[in-house]
Amino acid sequence: MSAPDSEVAVRPSCPSRPVETIPDVVARLRATFHTGRTRPRQWRVRQLLALERLLAEQEQDLAAALEEDLGRNAVDAWMADLAPVAAESRFARKKLRAWMRDRRVGLPLSARPGRAWYQYEPLGTVLVIGPWNYPVFLTLAPVVAALAAGNCVIVKPSEHTPTVSALLADLLPRYLDSDAVAVVEGAANETQELLDQGLDHAFFTGGPEIGKAVMTGAARHLTPVTLELGGKSPVIVARDADLEVAGRRIAWTKLMNSGQTCVAPDYVLVERAARDELVDHIRRALDAFRTDDRQGLPLVHRRQAERLARLVTDTGGRTAIGGTVDVDALRAHPTIILDPDLDSAVMTEEIFGPVLPVVTVDSLDTAIDFVRARPKPLAVYLFTKSKTAQRRVLAEVSNGGTVINHLMFQVLVNKLPFGGVGTSGMGAYHGEWGFQTFSHRKAVLRKPARPDPSLVYPPYSPAKQRLLRRVF
Repeated sequence: MSAPDSEVAVRPSCPSRPVETIPDVVARLRATFHTGRTRPRQWRVRQLLALERLLAEQEQDLAAALEEDLGRNAVDAWMADLAPVAAESRFARKKLRAWMRDRRVGLPLSARPGRAWYQYEPLGTVLVIGPWNYPVFLTLAPVVAALAAGNCVIVKPSEHTPTVSALLADLLPRYLDSDAVAVVEGAANETQELLDQGLDHAFFTGGPEIGKAVMTGAARHLTPVTLELGGKSPVIVARDADLEVAGRRIAWTKLMNSGQTCVAPDYVLVERAARDELVDHIRRALDAFRTDDRQGLPLVHRRQAERLARLVTDTGGRTAIGGTVDVDALRAHPTIILDPDLDSAVMTEEIFGPVLPVVTVDSLDTAIDFVRARPKPLAVYLFTKSKTAQRRVLAEVSNGGTVINHLMFQVLVNKLPFGGVGTSGMGAYHGEWGFQTFSHRKAVLRKPARPDPSLVYPPYSPAKQRLLRRVF
């Protein structure tokens, strides 16, 4: 249930502004949008430049907040959270003029003479609900798209990263147009009250269960949604793959943010002849990458630690590496489990941590059948030299995005749409795809007053009908 208006206080956007309720914030941003202020390209470019300046000038404070909330070091904070947002914003600025232009289309004979085109218009006042695992990148990258499209934006950061949330609430109104961008802090109640305002779009990044709640809340007002979810993203490793490279790349991406990444590899399907060598290469890479860290990888909160501790028990498989989760210290050691039971929790739930099941398969056919028998994943990763195998996986497996001979780099390619399918999400963003997500394509047809042929008007004689059948 939503909290009463009188009980929901929103941090002021500037020192002189009184405390506002959520309806007050929405009304204020809607009033700004209706003035037309956010529509010109110049306003959009200024907001993107200001966001880039925020990321550069406040890098140390943002990195410190990420370390406080997630235990992330400054290098990882820059590489995984700050640099991708800056790159997304720069790309949008450079391409914005082309994205905004009208697109003329041809006319069928029945609609001639005339001129037809479609043009992009901003949706209005939109909501971006950020996650905790990359609380800067996955919150601000959709904001880039929303601003590029000319919208007013309400940002709801994750309550599970309170330091980052408070910092964004302080910084965004200081750098951006505070009458067009607002930050609402809070948890489920605040999110539901925001959805109850009947906003023009809701963009959510997180898990499927919360995604269902967001979609339910949005449905009451027919608010369109983009859901960036997750799921169990597989890695398929064929026997002809470069196993040393595969092991190194799998280990690196599984360590990133302690495996708490929506596009992280969730499990490996490896052909029997390559399994032992692949596992050995993963082990060596883990040792090489973690020379200065033997205390385990940081986890966001106790609930996450308890969940991972449950996942690594009673798997039915053999723990080849690691296996320890320190719930009290909120730490987990990188873990590899060989051939767990396929109905165990580690094989049926999204892991979202530094735990990697490795399942032995007899062939590519078996691997493809395994993935297709389960919910559609956000990502599929394939290691093979065979172009035939690549074509088969692309054609036979439905998923959000595929990377061949690497992992997770699809997120950094601004010209590719990023999004899921089925239970891994709906809608897409990044680059022009994000601009389109937060825009409406308005169809326009302009007709001259004359000629105004009597052919189209009744009465319809047999001769007229014959002509109309040819024209239409």
